[in-house]
Amino acid sequence: MQLIAHLVKVSVPDYLANLPIPDSIGGWFRLGFKDWLSLVPPTALAAGVGYTIYLAYCPKARKCGSGRCNNAIQLTNPKVVDTIDVEDITDKAVFCRCWKSKNWPYCDGSHAAHNKETGDNLGPVIVKKPQ
Repeated sequence: MQLIAHLVKVSVPDYLANLPIPDSIGGWFRLGFKDWLSLVPPTALAAGVGYTIYLAYCPKARKCGSGRCNNAIQLTNPKVVDTIDVEDITDKAVFCRCWKSKNWPYCDGSHAAHNKETGDNLGPVIVKKPQ
């Protein structure tokens, strides 16, 4: 614990205090090569933290994919159509609506990972046989 305390209280503040940050705009033009080189690590750290925050809080920064919903089921067909006879349903059937199921057309819960990743709210279609 003393190592962490020393790092936070002494080492990091000393490191930051010794960085060659000029007091004026003109001072930036008088920095030497070694001065600029010593500014690279804290600049890279600040850029990395800033980019991480940008990705976390800006939804438009996240990759949206190709715009396709279906990336795996019958891709060679121009349209995917499945017919299920209601008489074949014993009690109830749970059908996928996210196109992520490995057990297509039935839901296997893959929408949960999709929802967590994208912030979406997809869920299955549940068909119950009348009693």
